[in-house]
Amino acid sequence: MVAAGRQFCEAAGPSCRVSELKMTPEALNSLFSLCIGFAFAGALTSGYQAIVQRPAGFGLLQEGVAPSTFAAVPFLVFAAPFIIMRNTLRGARVERRRFEFVMMATVLAGFWSLMSGTFFVMTLRAAGLLA
Repeated sequence: MVAAGRQFCEAAGPSCRVSELKMTPEALNSLFSLCIGFAFAGALTSGYQAIVQRPAGFGLLQEGVAPSTFAAVPFLVFAAPFIIMRNTLRGARVERRRFEFVMMATVLAGFWSLMSGTFFVMTLRAAGLLA
C-alpha cells in the first residue's frame, strides 16, 4: 500500500507526501461492503453449483410460475454480481465484446455488490454479530 502511495505521489508532484494519503472511514466502509457483497455472491453461487451440479444464472426466473421461481428471486438478488461478472468475462473472452460493454457491466455489478454488501453488513450489525 505504501509503494502504491509513493507511485501516486511521484506522479502528483513534489508537494505530495505519502503520510498525507489516508482513506476516510466512509471509503473504507464502502470498500468493505463492496468486498463482502462480491464474496457473498460468490459463496452463494458456488454453493448452488455444488448442490445442483449446474451453474446459477438468470434463467432460474424463466421456469414459469412455481415456488422454485419465487425462491430464486432473493437468491438472485444477492448472487447477481457474481453471475453478471462471470457472464461478462466469459462474453469478453469468447464473443470479443467491446470494452465499453464490459466496463458498463463491471460498474453495474460493482454497484449491485456494494448495495447487497451494505445490506448484509447492516444485517450483521443489527444481529449483533459485527461491531
